[in-house]
Amino acid sequence: MSGLMSKRKGARGERELAHLLTDYGIPTRRGQQFKGTPDSPDVAIEGHPEWHIEVKRAERFSPYAALEQAEDDIKSSLFKTVVAVFHKANKKPWIVVLYASDFAPMLRARIRE
Repeated sequence: MSGLMSKRKGARGERELAHLLTDYGIPTRRGQQFKGTPDSPDVAIEGHPEWHIEVKRAERFSPYAALEQAEDDIKSSLFKTVVAVFHKANKKPWIVVLYASDFAPMLRARIRE
């Protein structure tokens, strides 16, 4: 896929995920388009800079490489602590990948509710 086509597909995926999360009641927007810095997430959660969301809209997916890319993006950030990678292949639902060390506290808090 050409660079421009890939970039457009990525932007489309970012918009699609931002709309999906907003529909779930999580106010989001495209991150890099809005802020424009290299450490910006692909999708930002309004009022929660501690989340860094990376979006991968492709048939082939390497979860560890995607998590490592997101980790590299946040090295200079003081706020972003949770990295989540959302992935969608054609004709498949969105999935999310995050470190178990980030997932466990969220699950623990949910179980206590």
